[in-house]
Amino acid sequence: MKKQLIGQATPEQIAAWKKEFGTISCVIVDGHICYLKKPDRNVISLASIVGKDPIRFNETLIENCFIGGSEEIKTDDDLFLSASSVLPGLIETKVAELKKL
Repeated sequence: MKKQLIGQATPEQIAAWKKEFGTISCVIVDGHICYLKKPDRNVISLASIVGKDPIRFNETLIENCFIGGSEEIKTDDDLFLSASSVLPGLIETKVAELKKL
């Protein structure tokens, strides 16, 4: 039997979040899980203001994108620093092309 992660949401809750927020992601670290919505440009802008400090950048992302799960990922330094390594993956960009006419 699969072990339950601390903060694990039900399939129904995940479906509700997807309906409300669109794309969601989860971060799993050391038996804990948290769920994050995709950051919008306001969150990215706010994170960029403090972006000179990578810890503050990641804190801003996780604080503004966190929708549920284990609060310890936000408060425990070891869990937070581990989760920080994957947070930049929340910001996805598409390939754009600029053409001169």
